[in-house]
Amino acid sequence: MADPVPITQDMFPEINEAQAALGQLLFYDPILSGNRNISCGTCHHHDFFSADGLSLGIGEGGIGVGPKRIADTGPNRIKKRVPRHAPALWNIGAMEFQVFFHDGRVSASEDYGNGVNSPAEEWLPKGLASLLAAQAIFPLVAQFEMAGNPKENEIAGAIHDRIDAAWPILAKRVRTIPAYGDAFVDAFDLAKPEDVTIAHIANSLAAFMDSEWRSADSPFDQYLEGKGGLSESELRGLDLFYGKANCSSCHSGPFQTDHAFHSIGLPPFGPGRTRRFDPIPRDTGRMAESNDLADAYRFRTPSLRNVALTAPYGHNGAYPTLEGIIRHHLNPQDALKNWTPDLAALPPAPWLAAIDFVIQSDSREMERVSQAIDIKPVNISDEEINDLVSFLKTLNGGDSRYGRLGRPKAVPSGLDVD
Repeated sequence: MADPVPITQDMFPEINEAQAALGQLLFYDPILSGNRNISCGTCHHHDFFSADGLSLGIGEGGIGVGPKRIADTGPNRIKKRVPRHAPALWNIGAMEFQVFFHDGRVSASEDYGNGVNSPAEEWLPKGLASLLAAQAIFPLVAQFEMAGNPKENEIAGAIHDRIDAAWPILAKRVRTIPAYGDAFVDAFDLAKPEDVTIAHIANSLAAFMDSEWRSADSPFDQYLEGKGGLSESELRGLDLFYGKANCSSCHSGPFQTDHAFHSIGLPPFGPGRTRRFDPIPRDTGRMAESNDLADAYRFRTPSLRNVALTAPYGHNGAYPTLEGIIRHHLNPQDALKNWTPDLAALPPAPWLAAIDFVIQSDSREMERVSQAIDIKPVNISDEEINDLVSFLKTLNGGDSRYGRLGRPKAVPSGLDVD
């Protein structure tokens, strides 16, 4: 088993304070959404430690934040839920993070001659400073996250011409607000506001996410530095995590992730992240990106920093507790069979109820999920499970859990801040 690895500051890039301050405003400004009614912060909120507390959230067309978010019932009501759980953002600016999204659809690659494999392929904008910046622009053009439905706004319409057609429109929206235009000129040493592109916006968002969500002040970090101790239960959990329970075979390194893809048989539900030819609401995970059958139902290993603060768990938020997701890992086959829909935290949307759990009745799809599982059962006691939970709680940050700059009270667009 791998041994614990401490986090060090040289694992992160240098912070550009001016760009991070711009990114803080943009992160919470609905100006970046098609209908000007949702921001990045809506689903990655400070009140919920960079997540939203839901299994499958409501993006465009929702009201409120966190577990209290509801679906609007008006004429533009949502057509489906966001198909995957909104992940927490802890330490994603660290330089070892080279794969983003649950299926890794943004990653380091020279396939398109621009250093990035992404849904934009060769049309990815130039000038992006990092993979995190590349990742940041895709929720802006996702129909069910921030863009909205076709015919509702110019962003959604432009996307249906080509994915890169919407980004210049968003950039113009931002730079024509005087406070933003002037701030970009200063932060990026530009000649005039008209020079602001989507790359400058993305680089600002990345600077904020990197600097805001760094977490290396947990009791576990203090223990590794010899500055604090752990309880007997926490120490037993640490030994289990890096030993008999086999957790560190995937949750390795300083951020407890190998950045790889594994199939653990999480129970499917929701609309699925379907491809155009998928006949059912399924989610094949990494395979949808790689087109490799060997990747079927595999998802990226999440970091476990602040994990006790960011329930629910899994790529679709299938489990509301740490104990639940641990027990699933210990015996995925049985857990898949015994999972019940009441464990899912889904905002009510009665017109979607018919498909929310319909995939559970597809015996062939459920068998495919089961057969793809590539982790082996582990036999540990209930007491040892409690010890693992105790250890995982030591990964919660101290003051870092609240972020560095926090949520702004207002944004230059004048739109409401969630």
